[in-house]
Amino acid sequence: MGLVEHEVQRDAFTVVAEFRSELYACLTARSDALFELCDALLCTDGPVRTLVDLALAPEHRRGHGALYSGINHGRIDVARLRRALTSVPLPRASDGRLVLAVDVSPWLRPDADTSSDRSFCHTFGRGLGKHQMVPGWPYSIVAALETGRTSWTALLDAIRLEPGADLAAVTADQVRDVVQRLVDAGQWRDGDPKVLVVLDAGYDGPRIAHLLADLPVEVLGRLRSDRVMRKPIPVPWICPPQGGRPPKHGGEFVFGRPDTWGDPDAVTVTDTDRYGTATAQAWDRLHPRLTRRAAWGDHEGPLPIIEGTVIRLSVEKLPSGGVNKPVWLWWSGTGVDPQDVDRCWQAFLRRFDVEHTFRLLKQTLGWTRPKLRDSQAADRWTWLVLAAHAQLRLARPLARDLRRPWERPAEPNRLTPARVRRGFRNLRAKTGTPSGAPKPTRPGPGRPPGRRTDSPPPGTTSDASSPLASPNTRPAHHKVGTKPRCSSEPSAAA
Repeated sequence: MGLVEHEVQRDAFTVVAEFRSELYACLTARSDALFELCDALLCTDGPVRTLVDLALAPEHRRGHGALYSGINHGRIDVARLRRALTSVPLPRASDGRLVLAVDVSPWLRPDADTSSDRSFCHTFGRGLGKHQMVPGWPYSIVAALETGRTSWTALLDAIRLEPGADLAAVTADQVRDVVQRLVDAGQWRDGDPKVLVVLDAGYDGPRIAHLLADLPVEVLGRLRSDRVMRKPIPVPWICPPQGGRPPKHGGEFVFGRPDTWGDPDAVTVTDTDRYGTATAQAWDRLHPRLTRRAAWGDHEGPLPIIEGTVIRLSVEKLPSGGVNKPVWLWWSGTGVDPQDVDRCWQAFLRRFDVEHTFRLLKQTLGWTRPKLRDSQAADRWTWLVLAAHAQLRLARPLARDLRRPWERPAEPNRLTPARVRRGFRNLRAKTGTPSGAPKPTRPGPGRPPGRRTDSPPPGTTSDASSPLASPNTRPAHHKVGTKPRCSSEPSAAA
């Protein structure tokens, strides 16, 4: 091991130990039970199937009662934990820019009729073009993206969406809080490139860009292929002979009609190993035409003109062999050049790394496995899962490849989160644990002296009027020796 590699591992070990200490300080009630539950989540072999199975891990030194007590009645200082997640080293793009992806992942609870704060979550059913609305808890998650093909992301925040919440408004407030914490932690300073926020087609990108106009952020969102945008007013504008006030919008830019596009302002052609030849066309200063309805119904003053750049990305082939359709993107920046076009569509492709993170949280860490009733308990478990994922990412330089015999070898810096989790138990033995040992306990006192075994339990009567006083007064299906009626026999009422 070289000197530089040794320094890197020592720094990573220090970062992991400090984060674990800070995580324990964020647990303000039932801290030992919650911290050991997080360690059991990290050190358990294989995927997490049920929540109670984590009590059998050696790292969880308490009983399953303490496990459920911590989930249901524990307390987490979420504000401090959020600051801890933004204070650790974060991945960046090739130009040193922070790239944040925002997406919603549902925790489906269709059978939990007594659970609180459920709302309908959009899910895709079996078959092409089929979707379903299933009751559950949707969570809006913000993650920092890396450059290049990887399954690693840095989870920074998670908010459970309330029923009937305005997605664009909640997302704008969430991104605003995350960016403010990044600034306070020194992750972004004056003179650094603006933070790029990447959104999928379900978000209103222009509206979110308008709500975040006072922050050093750029918004990049996907648009539907049936959208219609507006061009800027030609300069100089020639007043028609009949007069009238000058228009606010130029001609239409219909995505499905190439005759309305005009000449693009920038065109790039890139050869890729995965998609073949990727061609990107960009049109500058396009904006949607807003109307006073839905989200803009209560807007005070004239409606804004939110200009941006529309990018059309087409590739030669798809790895999955599916239908090859162009992708339309809207970027909140203007004055586009070829470098900006390539940076935008490559950053959008990195957004799909969040899907790998969601699959890890659900299939390996068992995020949605517990059948919790209270939404507050679901929030505590969600933050424990995010803290566990952060420890895996910080321990990435320290992990060894404990691969299965049928798996291919991987470089130390190219290990997946699941492989890093296999060796976390060895790392935990070196970092130690700040949680205290469980207190010794004795069995309960049992039956009080002098009470007979067949005495009735407290709160019941033993007189002849009680329905449980004698076997003769018991219901027919409770009598000894009574043959149960078959389900196929007709009932007396029939």
